[in-house]
Amino acid sequence: MWLRLSDAGPATAIVCLWKDLGRPKRCIGQARNEKIEGMKAEMTAAVLYGKEDLRLERVAVPLAGPGELVVQVRAALTCGTDLKVYRRGYHATMLKPPMPFGHELAGVVAEVGAGVTVFREGDSVVALNSAPCDICFFCKHGQQNLCEDLLFNNGAYAEFILIPARIVEKNTLLIPDGVPLEHAALTEPLACVVRGLEESGAHAGDTMVVIGAGPIGLMFMHVAQLAGVNVIAVVKRENQIAAAKLFGASQVVQIGSVENVVAATRALTSGCQGADVVIEAVATTATWEWAVDMVRKGGVVNFFGGPPSGTKVLLDTNRLHYGDITLKASFHHTPATCRTAFDLVTSGRFKCAEYITSRAGLDEVPRIFARMMSRNGGSRDIKTAVFPGGVPR
Repeated sequence: MWLRLSDAGPATAIVCLWKDLGRPKRCIGQARNEKIEGMKAEMTAAVLYGKEDLRLERVAVPLAGPGELVVQVRAALTCGTDLKVYRRGYHATMLKPPMPFGHELAGVVAEVGAGVTVFREGDSVVALNSAPCDICFFCKHGQQNLCEDLLFNNGAYAEFILIPARIVEKNTLLIPDGVPLEHAALTEPLACVVRGLEESGAHAGDTMVVIGAGPIGLMFMHVAQLAGVNVIAVVKRENQIAAAKLFGASQVVQIGSVENVVAATRALTSGCQGADVVIEAVATTATWEWAVDMVRKGGVVNFFGGPPSGTKVLLDTNRLHYGDITLKASFHHTPATCRTAFDLVTSGRFKCAEYITSRAGLDEVPRIFARMMSRNGGSRDIKTAVFPGGVPR
């Protein structure tokens, strides 16, 4: 705990904090000193109740059970997945309202549960948003992202967050000195992108088309470029052209400026044959269909963007079969890709500072998501870093 009884001095009242059923209660003496007077039994957190219904509420500060950590959130990042959940009011596999919101974070360990030996109070950490069981069919087949008991954790838009024991054990990483915590928080989305790139089988010298220049699309461009892949970006808005080039695209096709997006994109590939790999990062039926038409014979399409449940697309089966085209869809990350992404961030190879385009306090989170829903063509935001303790000067 960030407060010990030995810190209290003479007590004037007793505050008892109860853990979940079956766990012991903890009583803390409230005394006349600054540490006790600054102690919080409650905190502010963002809670999603349904479609576009995000509220800031006062909730109990979590307490760490055996194997768990309580982390004081120093930086949380906005995310396209969070926006999708905000728009739809749910997530098919991760979230059902009402629920704590947000999943990309870095912070400082505030309390260490019994049995935790790897971390201690004051450590700066990235706690990923899930951890696999490592014993089910899929885990044993090297597909931990499909774990039958994949444990998810949410609640990054808050002053504190409880990290479950399995995530502490398998997917919590110690941040090296000198790495800004808002940069370290990029680990989770980058881990998903790293896995998507690995699953697509791209090699140095290949040509890759990335459809979409949102946060994930830009990450794909940058990671591919770092791997020596030639990147062609397909973007919607004019202001996305510069961002695509900044993060590694050698050529850019803007949808509204060409008559035929597929033809214009294929024209930029060798012999107009199409790309070796196409990444779809928009999640619409049109872009899924474009992706298949933009890839070369023998190439790979990765449907990374996830459309709403029940969405159907029309694909040319003749082209798929006689073109020997591989279709893939990548979901989530694994502990291994989390560590690869973490290394990219902490080594300084990834353009973290350029990726975080705005900063805000926790009280602004509902307004941020409402603004993201109505983002106009002039917006240049990629990700917003949310600082629950106040925006650093």
